[in-house]
Amino acid sequence: MSSFWNNRISVSMFGEAHGPAIGVTVDNLPSGEYIDAEELARFMARRYLGGSVPAVNSMPHIMSGIFKDRTTGTPLCAFLQNPDTSAPQHDNLDSLARPGHADYTGTMRYRGFNDVRDGGHFSDRLTAPLCFAGAVCAQILERRGIYTGAHILQIHNIKDNPFDPVNITRDGVLSVREKEFPVINDRKGWAMIEDINKAHEGGESLGGVIECAAVNVPAGIGSPIFDGLENNIAQLVFGIPNVRGLEFGAGFLSAKMVGSQNNDEFYVNDHGHVLTKTNNHGGILGGISSGMPITLRVAFKPSEYVAGQQAAVNYRNMASETVESVKHIPCNVPSAVPCVEAAVNIALLSHMLDYPNFC
Repeated sequence: MSSFWNNRISVSMFGEAHGPAIGVTVDNLPSGEYIDAEELARFMARRYLGGSVPAVNSMPHIMSGIFKDRTTGTPLCAFLQNPDTSAPQHDNLDSLARPGHADYTGTMRYRGFNDVRDGGHFSDRLTAPLCFAGAVCAQILERRGIYTGAHILQIHNIKDNPFDPVNITRDGVLSVREKEFPVINDRKGWAMIEDINKAHEGGESLGGVIECAAVNVPAGIGSPIFDGLENNIAQLVFGIPNVRGLEFGAGFLSAKMVGSQNNDEFYVNDHGHVLTKTNNHGGILGGISSGMPITLRVAFKPSEYVAGQQAAVNYRNMASETVESVKHIPCNVPSAVPCVEAAVNIALLSHMLDYPNFC
């Protein structure tokens, strides 16, 4: 099972939804970096927004790699204990192909030996170790002035105001990141919450879009062709459950433009910095950062956990059945906001290690 990501920094995640613990090992972090435990806890707590993520203890137990609040340079290993290893499930879950789940594909891939309890290794509980790794990387980046923040751009048909792709600043990133419900326009946020509540009452679930921005990333980070900044961000973002789409900058809107509209014209500002007047390229050209804000949007499908009965297949006797979910999650988008930030932080730090005088 490929739960190992390696690009200068390596991240290896382990565990199942209802195993005794889940965790992560992060290797090749620079040594001597101060890690604020309280800030780690605040980042991790954001995963539980709206109660949509099954509970594990939010603050990991750090086993190695940090001593006296500083990274040692050796592998950083942390795990989160699972206080409840009992899994509410159907009696024949190991033979059911439920809609929206990875039951069938996981069984085919692992010949029926995979842990099926509440999704096993496919569960969104595995975003906790990803968030931990990303939170550590965030602190190292922020000490160099690089900040990443995300907000809920859309829930169902309700849209928030987007980031300004040219003028987003550190303060703009932090102001939305620190909100209880991370949106730019609070009125739109209230409407989103109301829509989620209506979906909950009706037994339905909703998807949405998360927009993320990273500011103060210097030009020259990343490499063509397969080690581009977008490539690495995409690898990590698609490790988040329920992600169905990703676009950078203007994304798919670029297909509707003519070349002169899509091209971002360069200029030199009053401080002698090379910038672009627009930012359709999302801060990355040729897989390499341009010095403009890095902007991306991530689409999430609705949660597979809905109320009521749905059609399924029992692939032991190849018979059709109806199945009813053992739980109901109306929307997992709010709790995925720090997960997207974490993925971007890991990718950025891995490339920043090549930047002159970074460490």
